[in-house]
Amino acid sequence: MHESFNQVLDIIFPQSLRSYFELIRHSKENEQLHFYLQEINDVPLEFQEEKLISKGFYDEVTIQDFPIRGYQVFFHIKRRRWLNEGTGQLVHRNWDLLAKGTRITKDFADFLKEISR
Repeated sequence: MHESFNQVLDIIFPQSLRSYFELIRHSKENEQLHFYLQEINDVPLEFQEEKLISKGFYDEVTIQDFPIRGYQVFFHIKRRRWLNEGTGQLVHRNWDLLAKGTRITKDFADFLKEISR
């Protein structure tokens, strides 16, 4: 993407969202803005020692955010899942662990946990 577009994204989206998700497309329909985001294929820190294989995404979740210049804003978010070859279990990023660190706020972690329900 162009640098100026990335600068606009930095203003619209929280840095923590930009750190873990990529914007794959966007659209404007009538009075609505739609942003389609998917989690980056970056192995979660708590599984760095495990052998994980990306197994795609959970179902897309759509949430409404604050309006921008009179447009309703919708985020379409796809969270990634991995298969732990050692245990055979599907795993995903633990947003509680991130909230305890400095890379993401507790509010943003709560938001992400809510959309996964």
